[in-house]
Amino acid sequence: MEWFNKKRIAKKVALFGVLIALAFVFSYVEAMFPFTFLVPGMKIGLANLIVVITMYLMGTGAAFTVSIVRIILVGFTFGNLSTMMYSMAGGLLSFAVMALCRRTSLFRTEGVSMAGGVAHNVGQLMVAAAVIESAAMFYYVPVLLVSGLVTGGVIGFLAEQVMRRIRVYLPG
Repeated sequence: MEWFNKKRIAKKVALFGVLIALAFVFSYVEAMFPFTFLVPGMKIGLANLIVVITMYLMGTGAAFTVSIVRIILVGFTFGNLSTMMYSMAGGLLSFAVMALCRRTSLFRTEGVSMAGGVAHNVGQLMVAAAVIESAAMFYYVPVLLVSGLVTGGVIGFLAEQVMRRIRVYLPG
């Protein structure tokens, strides 16, 4: 019976490794091709695709782990402490909002992701306002709300499509 538990744990660790690696690669791809034609600094949030899928298929604890480990790895690999601070603020607020929305069952995948996209932008904006010690940053809120809704909707739609296709391959 002990070998069964070890095998199960090994599969879970391997799955976490794959999910974190996918989120990391998506972050890298997104950094290579900045999507800035509408809003300076705007990103679609490809790595959040993995977080949303993980939240729905494996639960909030697993999604939290994937999100935090990805933010730390990307921060140390491609950024600095400043970028990691912005990413962590956006990521934590986004995750908390998505977890609450998911728990209420009022939202579909797209709605949960949209709420997360908006929250991510608000979290980063709060850090920016604190860093420059000015509320002037909040004039950017309408633009960030719209971009968060659009990109969150795209990611939520993609997550739903991916989950439909991979559910048949998952145990249970």
